[in-house]
Amino acid sequence: MAAVGLRKGNARLPPEVNRVLYVRNLPFNISSEEMYDIFGKYGAIRQIRLGNAKDTRGTAYVVYEDIYDAKNAVDHLSGFNVANRYLIVLYYQPAKMSSKSDVKKKEEEITRLQEKYGLGSKTPGPGSSD
Repeated sequence: MAAVGLRKGNARLPPEVNRVLYVRNLPFNISSEEMYDIFGKYGAIRQIRLGNAKDTRGTAYVVYEDIYDAKNAVDHLSGFNVANRYLIVLYYQPAKMSSKSDVKKKEEEITRLQEKYGLGSKTPGPGSSD
């Protein structure tokens, strides 16, 4: 087993490697049992969360018990074909995930302020009373 050799050698992992994986491009009708079958081959799984809302369908979070099992799964399952869809398996990075929602929140705040103060896409010219 290569993973056991990695552990004993005290190999340093890249900083983005963690136990939580973010999986995209899943078939919408995949079951949690099928997810456990696919991802369970690479180690003990603590939790799988499948997206079921309209904007999260086709995505999942897979949490492994061990970081080396997660790394092994990413190495082997990125590009894996499931029901004619190629999986995109990434390490979960909370900073990147939250930055996307921060941008949306800021855009909503700007829109709200523009409406509150009567500003639109056009800017008032000089001498206008706005």
